[in-house]
Amino acid sequence: MGSQEAGTQETLQTPVLENGRPEVPSEESSRFTRDQLFTMAATGCLNFSSMICYSILGPFFPREAEKKGASDTVVGLIFGCFALSNFLTSLIVGNYLVQIGAKFTFVAGMFVSGCITILFGAMDATGFAAAATASFSILAKAFPNNIATVMGSLETFTGLGLVLGPPLGGFLFQSFGYEVPFTVLGCIVLILVPLNMYLLPKYDALATKDSFWMLVTLPKVVFLCFTRFSLSACLGFLEPTMSLFVLEKFKLPAGYVGLVFLALALSYSLSAPLLGLLSDKMPYLRKWLLVFGGLLTALSFFLLGPAPILHIESKLWMFVLTLVLYGFSFGMTCIPLFPEILSCAYENGFEQGLSTLGLVSGLCGAMWSLGGFVGPTLGGFLNERLGFEWAAAIQGGWALLSGLAIGIFYILEASQRRRSSLQTPPGTNEERVHLLASEM
Repeated sequence: MGSQEAGTQETLQTPVLENGRPEVPSEESSRFTRDQLFTMAATGCLNFSSMICYSILGPFFPREAEKKGASDTVVGLIFGCFALSNFLTSLIVGNYLVQIGAKFTFVAGMFVSGCITILFGAMDATGFAAAATASFSILAKAFPNNIATVMGSLETFTGLGLVLGPPLGGFLFQSFGYEVPFTVLGCIVLILVPLNMYLLPKYDALATKDSFWMLVTLPKVVFLCFTRFSLSACLGFLEPTMSLFVLEKFKLPAGYVGLVFLALALSYSLSAPLLGLLSDKMPYLRKWLLVFGGLLTALSFFLLGPAPILHIESKLWMFVLTLVLYGFSFGMTCIPLFPEILSCAYENGFEQGLSTLGLVSGLCGAMWSLGGFVGPTLGGFLNERLGFEWAAAIQGGWALLSGLAIGIFYILEASQRRRSSLQTPPGTNEERVHLLASEM
């Protein structure tokens, strides 16, 4: 194992060219290709298992909590507490990922999550947050030049978890009761732990002087973090509210409610690989994906009810089509965010290594979790007081604000660069120094 890890570290460096000819591929370079594939396989397992465990709650948990006397606000708060634990874990793990070890964090997080899911019949936010933060860093380390493409492709496994979770959770709950869905899926997570221990390469790195504070004080990062927060808040709103709305409005049983979630999951998972490839091949399009993704998400939530001011009667087919639109707009915003924040960090002097990747991964995870807390908590309150139609329209305001804010920022950034280029005389400072020296 030690030789394999050493080969991994050596092959992460750029091949040396001799006599103008590329270095001949060796056994180490082929090992690097294998490690890349193993990294993708391990991360795919994590994406699938985390999302299928989380998404099983949607079809039956809100109704069960309602039967026990919990209000919509309390149900939303329950979902929000899961995200709040994610928030704290992401910040800690992201800051100390190098010291803890990326592979250990990844595997240990999955193990803890599987055990708690089985023993307590609940989802473990801390374990999955630790594993997810490590997975982002490991992927970016293994695929530095096409991270959006790889992440977009692996979102297929996220979508698969979202697709299978609701109908599987609804079926197991109807057939066997409340405990069985958690027991079955917790066992799936534990089975994947030894597999990932074998598959996942180990990436060692040294800690750097960079910190979270240095990262979050960058203006561009602030706007991108707000975009990620709004994205998560909108998705989190649907967790405690959508199944109740579908059950009451369209009179569907719990098993069929899970099928409605497929529209969102399939739309996202099928579009994510294409959006990732587009983000890597044409990085200048990322800003437009973020802007229009936010605006389309706002439109989706306005139509989801639909908002009462539209005076449109809600139909099941319209609800499903709106979820399809939302799944696509969700991918437009989600996929380019990580590479965009990472590029901003590198442009501002952050060292290229696992330490910076840990900071960016932790920050992304924290902002996602903060939105995951505000979304269902505020959404449950609004749903209880105003109804789903108004609550969805108001919740879409997060996406509208983020789309407009990041769009205005990019416009101001472009105009500032244009003014700077017009004010800067032709030639660099170094060239002017050479000219002055030659004249003397």
